[in-house]
Amino acid sequence: MRKIKLYIAASLNGKIAKPDGSVDWLESIPNPELTDHGYADFYRSIDTTIQGYATYDQIISWGIDFPYADKKNYVVTRKKQLENTEFVEFISKDHVEFIQKLKEEEGKDIWLIGGGQLNRMLLNEGLLDEIQVFVMPIILQDGKNLFGDLPNETKLSFVNSRSFSTGAVEISYTIG
Repeated sequence: MRKIKLYIAASLNGKIAKPDGSVDWLESIPNPELTDHGYADFYRSIDTTIQGYATYDQIISWGIDFPYADKKNYVVTRKKQLENTEFVEFISKDHVEFIQKLKEEEGKDIWLIGGGQLNRMLLNEGLLDEIQVFVMPIILQDGKNLFGDLPNETKLSFVNSRSFSTGAVEISYTIG
């Protein structure tokens, strides 16, 4: 069975985006060595992405080519009548059932890109398998929480941690 992996950056106080959804604060972290924090290796390990609509909308607002064009991409949303694009299929109903079936398909692992509400839903439904969070050396005054509001209390098993010259610290866990 495929695993769903949350691979995400967060501020020291657990914010994954500013209140408006922006992640421009990540660019303020000095990275003179252009460290990719293991992103290239992680990206090769997946063939599918899942993200919430607000995260998708934020990515589209950057005005760049769709960054995951070589993967199968799903956007979980409550919005009805959205037309699928060349790169994205919108899932507007039966979210949990759809994702359960997706995990059962053949293929590589699945990247849960975010945001907080979708992270919480998959955590609370027992569909999230691994968490790889990069705690960045910044505290944000306000913003979107890593697991939205009111995630279930969940026990995690430590896998490993490592630090980077950027000041980021990667912490990896499995669920349970």
